[in-house]
Amino acid sequence: MFTDSIVLLTGVGAEGQVGEVVALAFADLGASLVLVDRTPDRVQQRAAALARLGHSARGYGCDLSDAAAVSELVVTIRKNHGEKLRALVHMAGGFAMSGPLAESAIEVWNRQIAVNLTTAFLTSRAFLPLLRADGGSIVFFSSQAALPGGSVAEMSAYAAAKTGVATLMRAIAAEEQKNGVRANAIAPAAIRTAANLASMGTSVPYVEREEVAAVVTFLCSRQASGISGTLLPLA
Repeated sequence: MFTDSIVLLTGVGAEGQVGEVVALAFADLGASLVLVDRTPDRVQQRAAALARLGHSARGYGCDLSDAAAVSELVVTIRKNHGEKLRALVHMAGGFAMSGPLAESAIEVWNRQIAVNLTTAFLTSRAFLPLLRADGGSIVFFSSQAALPGGSVAEMSAYAAAKTGVATLMRAIAAEEQKNGVRANAIAPAAIRTAANLASMGTSVPYVEREEVAAVVTFLCSRQASGISGTLLPLA
């Protein structure tokens, strides 16, 4: 499905997280992977683990909230992987409770906007030329907090950032239709990751990582060529 195609995945470094399974799913479908994470050692270990399984993967460290760093990353990836991307899956981000708005800290607000929304903006903006060259697709990770009626109390910063991600996706879908680029986002409930299990325990109803990977790979495939501008709930 993705043979001879380059797929860029962000937020893939940590073991036990959703990026681990999404990366393996793309690799099993024949993609050559470009993996990006804030921590260079971690993402290079993830790429090495995939390479040991016989897959093509290379890892790069980058702070995706830093515009200059993202610009440097694009230059490096163009040099090492060429001028085309079949897909960009933006999983980089993070969650933090901000507490009641009246008592919340500006530092938490700024951090949530930076890691969730600014990273999505900078990354998609930077790699759109490569996606246009291959009629590529973007998948963002939003949240159920961005859906009508979603729980947002005491997490206003996170909810606002993830709602912004959904709006960014819709803007890209509308603007890039003429260039053959599609954009969609998923809005999952809590995913069964190592971090979520550690913080919330085993009694919570989770979305399985494999389910997320199946949806993401489908949205990036040619089979989903008519789907763009969609925010897809996963529960």
